[in-house]
Amino acid sequence: MMNEELKKQLRNRRICVVIPTYNNDKTIKTVVEKCLLYCDDVIVVTDGCTDRTTDILHAIDDITIVSYPQNRGKGYALKMGFRRALEMGFSYAITLDGDGQHYPEDIPLFLKANQQHPQSLIIGSRQLEGVDRSKGSSFANKFSNFWFYVQTGRALPDTQTGYRLYPLHRLHGLSLLTSRYEAELELLVFASWHGVKLVPIPVQVYYPPRNERVSHFRPGKDFARISVLNTVLCFLAVVYGLPLRLCRALMTILRTVYSLLFSSFSRWLSSLLSYGFIRNSVR
Repeated sequence: MMNEELKKQLRNRRICVVIPTYNNDKTIKTVVEKCLLYCDDVIVVTDGCTDRTTDILHAIDDITIVSYPQNRGKGYALKMGFRRALEMGFSYAITLDGDGQHYPEDIPLFLKANQQHPQSLIIGSRQLEGVDRSKGSSFANKFSNFWFYVQTGRALPDTQTGYRLYPLHRLHGLSLLTSRYEAELELLVFASWHGVKLVPIPVQVYYPPRNERVSHFRPGKDFARISVLNTVLCFLAVVYGLPLRLCRALMTILRTVYSLLFSSFSRWLSSLLSYGFIRNSVR
């Protein structure tokens, strides 16, 4: 698909790109400029950057910048990006990180998935086979996938990926959204509870050599926050998520029964009228 046609289709479907960033001055220019090759509507949220990131962004034309002075965390940055996207009239937002981990070349995959599954949350599952990752990172992903299944009854291959397409009008729990990394898991769980279809698609991922990696993940504090969040979500899964799932299942059964009864009644009534018409014709 030619890029201009791709851009046209993205705009027609009211899809933008949202990039939250915190101190990514070595990679942000390349990430944004590559995104602009595929999408004309790019929103970058500078989450209290203290390096040259904000200055670099202001030198790039045709992007929307959302900035604030204090670092508030990725969850808060996503919330601000979604709010701006809604103000600008968009219905969907593709999110990717500003550190170069995600490939903008995969944006067409999200468009295709959105066309096939409108109103769904599309999740870019990173292809991690053979990637040099720390044991902590690998464990954290498996840990997150396990608790997501416990809380929702759904299995996903990658619940920690930040490369996603969100249906903005179907996001739930934004007002309760935590401010840091765990917010992305929270968004998935609330979407699942509310019946939003979750569609994983394979995407590429890039991890630079370990001595070049920039990570703002704080293993002790952030892992503790994720553990607390999972505890809260498990409780909410029982008192909130499960009743919602049961209610949806009950409504599905009732609609099915109603449809079958209506169809049977329609056929019976049609047969009755036909029989009466035949008898009248014979007379």
